[in-house]
Amino acid sequence: MLEEVIRYLDPKPGEVVCDCTLGGAGHSVELARRVAPDGLSIGIDQDDMALVAASERFEREVPGVEHRFLKGNFESLDELLVQAEVPGVDCFLFDLGVSSPQLDIPERGFSYHENAPLDMRMDPGNNTLTAAEVVNHYNEADLARILRVFGDERNASRIARQIVRTREKAPITTTLQLVEVVKAGIPAAQRRHGGHPARRTFQALRIEVNHELDALERGLRSAVSWANPGGRICVISYHSLEDRIVKHVFSEMSQGCTCPPDLPVCVCGNVPMLDVKARRPLVATDEEVRQNPRARSALMRVAIRLDTTSA
Repeated sequence: MLEEVIRYLDPKPGEVVCDCTLGGAGHSVELARRVAPDGLSIGIDQDDMALVAASERFEREVPGVEHRFLKGNFESLDELLVQAEVPGVDCFLFDLGVSSPQLDIPERGFSYHENAPLDMRMDPGNNTLTAAEVVNHYNEADLARILRVFGDERNASRIARQIVRTREKAPITTTLQLVEVVKAGIPAAQRRHGGHPARRTFQALRIEVNHELDALERGLRSAVSWANPGGRICVISYHSLEDRIVKHVFSEMSQGCTCPPDLPVCVCGNVPMLDVKARRPLVATDEEVRQNPRARSALMRVAIRLDTTSA
């Protein structure tokens, strides 16, 4: 949703932009072009490969644009922006989920199309929990809960039961092994519809391994506190739980006084910090979905930081 991101973030020359999910730097390069020549592009990613690739891409496509790429998770946004030595940020972008380069490298274990070790860690250097450990050591009830909550998988209990039965004979160690186990846990009639049968299971495991939902709310609240007055915050999510968290944070931080209406004066002191630009999430166009099927489930929300200094 590059066109929508640029339109709603509206980066201007001299501004500071922060891509909290740098990935392949596709968004960051276009943002950097628009804040040149005097602006600053900050990129955050917990994946060393992504940071290296993004640096090389910047040197090729936007040479001379000042940029600072930092390793970390956006749940530590406060510490990372202190490290970047900026007083505030004009544009924040969160493009959640796993980046295309990670999906396209089979050995990372994110893809259900290629055989690879069951890993799924976005930051292998610091995260010790792998998808293989979840699959082979979580009990049946916890597996079912993860698949149901994080994957919206209606066959969560069947799949969890199949996983446990299979691992009793031998550990499940590769992606394609897991795909076959998932297929065995889904009725044949259901496997013919709704995309790849393992898609929801892989999504749920990725979220569990990387603690994605725990990090999201902390990162969003930090972004609001760092945004300059008039600063724009754009979030693209790919899962109903992610979108629900974004909606909740934006809604809460756009509310003003919460005192009972019969009180003569406000005593709560709540001041709205955000102006939410769209009550319903924006979705990718049909043309973009045709060109990039991964955009099919994208949901985008945008908010603008209000000036509360005079409130």
